[in-house]
Amino acid sequence: MPNPTTSPATDTKKPLPNQLQDSSKSQRSRPPAPNRLKLTYDIVILMAISIDLFFISIDAILMSNFSNNVANWLTISEQLSWYQITLHDPLRTAGGFFTIFLITELLVRWAIAIKEQVYYRWFFFPFVHWYEVLGCFPQLRALRLFRAVVIGRRLYQLGYQVLPQPWIRRIRFYIDLLLEELSDRVILTTINNYKQQLTDPEMRQSLIESTIARNREDIEAAILSLLRQEVAPQLQKLAGKSNASSTIASAVGHAIQDGLANTPELRRYLRLIPIAGSLIESQLQHIGHSIGENVVYSLNARLLDDERIDALMIAIAHGIAHINTSNAALETLLSNIIADSLNEFEAQIKVQQWKHRDMLNL
Repeated sequence: MPNPTTSPATDTKKPLPNQLQDSSKSQRSRPPAPNRLKLTYDIVILMAISIDLFFISIDAILMSNFSNNVANWLTISEQLSWYQITLHDPLRTAGGFFTIFLITELLVRWAIAIKEQVYYRWFFFPFVHWYEVLGCFPQLRALRLFRAVVIGRRLYQLGYQVLPQPWIRRIRFYIDLLLEELSDRVILTTINNYKQQLTDPEMRQSLIESTIARNREDIEAAILSLLRQEVAPQLQKLAGKSNASSTIASAVGHAIQDGLANTPELRRYLRLIPIAGSLIESQLQHIGHSIGENVVYSLNARLLDDERIDALMIAIAHGIAHINTSNAALETLLSNIIADSLNEFEAQIKVQQWKHRDMLNL
């Protein structure tokens, strides 16, 4: 028998707080649905501006002296004259009415922006839409193309295919080509100017000094890291009875042994001792050899412990980092390194990346 205290409403599972947060985040991440009226208006304006610019371009071409020359060459002067007499003035009148419409439409949108407080100040609208303001002038009607591009981009972001995809790829390719060539020219000019400045000794010395001064701590840290990694292990090997340490100890021992053997006063006094003098001399030389080895091992153990080696590495790195930069050999070395880096960078910039793209196969 079911419990009468329970109801169907209590049996249903309630969403957890995490699920509510996830659903709210997904709703916020979704783009807002486009306004159908505004979308239709953008499409109409895009078509109207495209048609207007098309007729303006055709009219400008047909009214030019170039068209007259071509018409005379093709023997179609009568047809061109008919257009210039019959259709030119109506097209200009229609273009004037369209300009009036654009001015009115711009003022209406400005008033709507002020009412809805779209911008921080009411007078920001003409600055944001400067291309539309300037495009209202007949001499600058070509700027209306900017508005057509803006509307087309907005429609493309909403998922509407304004242009065929191959056209979009080609447009992007040529834009990237133009930007790459312009940026390459600017960078190459800057590199050449910088190279010319490096030929000046004062400029080069000032550059080296300022560079080292700004990065002195990093230079010291890098040198210390290299010394700890490469030099310190080799010095630590000398502290034990390694091959290098044994070689040094043996050499010092032989040096002391030779010193005792080549001391004539010691030999003369030992020969005064009958029978045992030569034996004492031989034992004394052997003891000197052992003393030399033990001294080397003892010095290595005391002077080459980890703390003293690390302190030595720190002192060496600090000294190198604070070296006097007014040195001809150092300036030449650093300037050559900078010049080689600039040459490599310049060679990389000169590579035209757009020639290696798949767009060339289209």
